Amino acid sequence: MSVAVNNESGHAVDEVALAQLAQFVLGEMGVHPSTELSVMLVDETAMAQLHEQFMGEPGPTDVLAFPMDDLRPAPDAEADETELLGDVVLCPVIAEAQARDAGHDTAAELRLLCTHGVLHLLGYDHHEPEEEREMFGLQARLLGSWSQVATP
Repeated sequence: MSVAVNNESGHAVDEVALAQLAQFVLGEMGVHPSTELSVMLVDETAMAQLHEQFMGEPGPTDVLAFPMDDLRPAPDAEADETELLGDVVLCPVIAEAQARDAGHDTAAELRLLCTHGVLHLLGYDHHEPEEEREMFGLQARLLGSWSQVATP
């Protein structure tokens, strides 16, 4: 899996760690190995513009996900076909504020948001209570598994 991280936010972020996390999540979810994903980190102004343009809501948000292709499960896919999953857009300034409120560091919040965004790209949502339980449970399981394999 190929994960490109582009940090245009002006904030120091461990791009390598975010790429590794995204690759782990994709692998755990059985996404084909030739899948490509883009993770972009932007400032509040850029995030507010995206939020308004694509969601019709004012102001910046923490994470947006923009899916590209419908994916096939890894076992059925041909090995030489590259598929673009989509883009996950994160706003470190919003993540930092949320991290303070949640009592953990910004890196942990960005890991949570990145995982959340990837799950959205894979079709998960949280509009209904049952969907929320499923998505947030999966998110917690993936982050817990990641913490077991990640190097500090």
